[in-house]
Amino acid sequence: MTDELASRLHSLGYRLTPQRQLVLQAVEKLGHATPDEILVEVQQHASAVNVSTIYRTLEVLEELGLVRHAHLSDRAPTYHSVSDHEHFHLVCRNCHRVVSVDPEVVAPLADRLREEQGFVIDVGHLAIFGECVECEDTDA
Repeated sequence: MTDELASRLHSLGYRLTPQRQLVLQAVEKLGHATPDEILVEVQQHASAVNVSTIYRTLEVLEELGLVRHAHLSDRAPTYHSVSDHEHFHLVCRNCHRVVSVDPEVVAPLADRLREEQGFVIDVGHLAIFGECVECEDTDA
């Protein structure tokens, strides 16, 4: 991945810095993480990195198509690696659990929106909020 990352960065006029490599590794390790969570992970290896460096690096990595973000709460965006499969998110409002779901689950909805509304959804940016079964059972 390091050679591919270096090549992609170079083609856009960037270079592979240790911070960029650490941020990408942190995103891949954490799965779904906010910039603050990524910062904590990166600072275990490079304490001089600050949150603005994390945000700038995430922007570059997203521009390169190496990470994506979704809004899984009313706080900061959550980033995940694109090396994982394409997916959308189910977010429990009670316990905050996030479940990644295959896009085929919403394919009928996506097809209908395209046909009836002339609209193509960005499945990877989709987050559906509700309550997981475990939390629903505790409400009863």
